Amino acid sequence: MTLDDLLQDIYALEEEMRVYERKYGVLSETFHEAYNQGEEPAQEAWVRDWTSWASACQLWLRRRDQYKTAIQRLRAESKTVAAVIERTARHDPIPVSP
Repeated sequence: MTLDDLLQDIYALEEEMRVYERKYGVLSETFHEAYNQGEEPAQEAWVRDWTSWASACQLWLRRRDQYKTAIQRLRAESKTVAAVIERTARHDPIPVSP
């Protein structure tokens, strides 16, 4: 996976979470915290959505951690954010750890 792939995953997951946020009227952060504390959907029809929403949130968090690690590594190699952006703006295939 490259940094660009990682960013595309993050954007897609954010869009998926926004769909659920609009549908249920709360931010994913609020939902995910309650879901992790064991709250269950009030209606049976919501079960599939909640499972998908929770999965998207969890994967988004994982991808964000991968992004932070990759950027820290790039900054250590490049010394400035401008140098990192110079490289990322070209969409060089920058590998990231899974």
